[in-house]
Amino acid sequence: MQSKPQDEVKTISGESPGLHPWSEKVSLLRQKRNWPILAVLVALFLGVIIWLLTAKKQQPEEEEAVIVSVKVAKAERDSIVSEVTALGTIFPRHEATVSSKIAGQIKQMALLKNKSVNEGDVVATLEARDIQSQRAEAAAAVEEARVNLRSTTAGSIPQTQAQDEKAVRDARANVNNARALHERRVALYDQGGISKKDVEAAQLALTTAENDLRLAEATARLHAATISPNERAASEAKLKQAEDRLKALDTQLSYATIRAPFSGVITDQFQFQGEFASPGGKLFTIGDVSDVIVKAPIADTVAAQLNVGESAKVLPQDLPGEELVGTISLISRASDPQNRTVEIWVNLKNEDAKLRANTAAKVIVSTQSATNVIIVPASAVTLDTTTSNEGTVMVVDDKSIANERKVTVGIRTKDKMEITSGLKDGETVVIEGNYALPDNTRVEVSEEEENKNGDKEEKKDTKKGDEK
Repeated sequence: MQSKPQDEVKTISGESPGLHPWSEKVSLLRQKRNWPILAVLVALFLGVIIWLLTAKKQQPEEEEAVIVSVKVAKAERDSIVSEVTALGTIFPRHEATVSSKIAGQIKQMALLKNKSVNEGDVVATLEARDIQSQRAEAAAAVEEARVNLRSTTAGSIPQTQAQDEKAVRDARANVNNARALHERRVALYDQGGISKKDVEAAQLALTTAENDLRLAEATARLHAATISPNERAASEAKLKQAEDRLKALDTQLSYATIRAPFSGVITDQFQFQGEFASPGGKLFTIGDVSDVIVKAPIADTVAAQLNVGESAKVLPQDLPGEELVGTISLISRASDPQNRTVEIWVNLKNEDAKLRANTAAKVIVSTQSATNVIIVPASAVTLDTTTSNEGTVMVVDDKSIANERKVTVGIRTKDKMEITSGLKDGETVVIEGNYALPDNTRVEVSEEEENKNGDKEEKKDTKKGDEK
C-alpha cells in the first residue's frame, strides 16, 4: 500500500515511458493556450511586411513631391556704382593759432571760447607803455631831421653858393685891375719912363689874379656839383633813418593789439587777462567753419581711381541720418607706408554751422560705375571665393524648377552685383533659400515675395498646372 503512491509520482514526472491520462489532459490544455499567441505574432509579422512594402512604393512619390520655399527677384537692367567708405575727421577750412609777437602783460582779454569774431576785431591788448615812450622819442627825432634838411636845403647850400659867386666876382675884378696895371706899365716901359722890373712885377700880379679867378670858379663848380648834393643827401638819409625808426616802433606798438586774422569762431584759449605773454606764446585758436574739410585715408588702390573735382558723400557721425555732398579738393601725392593709404580732402559748405571741427565723419566715394547693365541682388550670387569674379545663381524657370547657372560678376556693391555674363535680362533668380539648394529642385515663391511682385495668382496657376 505504501509503494503505490510512489509509482504514480514517478509516472507523472515522466520517469515512466507511459503517460498517465491526467498528464495527457494537461498537455492538451497547454497547446490550446499557445494558439492565440502564435496567431498574434503571425499577424504582427504580416503587418510589418505589408508596411515595408507600402513604404517602398510611396517613398519615390514623396521625394518627388518635395517643394522648397524660396524668395526670388528679377534680373533687371539698371545703373550701378561701386562705393568705398572711409572714416575721416572734419577740419575748418581756415584755422590759425594766434601768438604774441612781443613780450608784455595781457591788459585786456575776455573769455573767448566759442565766441564768433569778424576779421579785424580786437581780441586782446598787451601792456606797451615802454614802446609808446620810445615812439614819442622817435617822433621827435624825425622832426629834428626834417628841420636839418630844410636848413641845409634852404640855408647852408644857398649861402655857400653866394660865397662862391662873390669869390668869383672878386677874382675877376682883381684880374681886370692887374691887367690894366700891366698894360700901363708896358706903355711906360716902351716910352722909357719905368724900368723893366716894374713891368715884370705887373705881369706877376696879373698871373696871380688869373690863378685866383680859376680857383674861385673851380671851387664854385665843386660846391655846386658835390658838396651841396652830399649835404642834402646826408640830411635826407638822417630823416629817413628817423622815420624808419618811428615806423618800427609803430609796428611794435600795433603788436600790442591782437586782432582776429579772419572771421570765425574761437575754438580754444590758452592764456587769460593778467597773465604775461611771451613772444611766440599761443593765445588762442580761431577757425572758420563756414567751409570745412573732411580729411580721410583711402586705400592707395582706390585713390588711383579718384580725381579732383569728383563728388563724395559725407555722413557726420554726430548727426545720425544726415547725408551731405562735397567735392574732392585734394588727393595726396604721398602714401602712408604702414597702412598703404592716401589722404583725400573733401570740401563742404557749412553755412548753418551744423558741422563741428574735429568730429568724425564717414566719407563715401564712387570708384566704378556702369549704366544699362544686368543687376541682381548680392544675395542671389554664390561666389566661388570671396575675391573671385565667378560664381553661381539659381535661376527659376517657368515650371518653378531652380537650375544652377554659372555667371561672371562685374561691379559689386553692398546689396547689388553686376552680371557681365551667364544671365539675361528678366530672368528670375533665387535670393533667399539658394544656399546648398540642389540643381533641378522644384521651388515655390513665398507669399510675401508673391505679394511684393504682384503675381501671386499667376504663380499659383502655374503650380497647379505642374502638379497635374
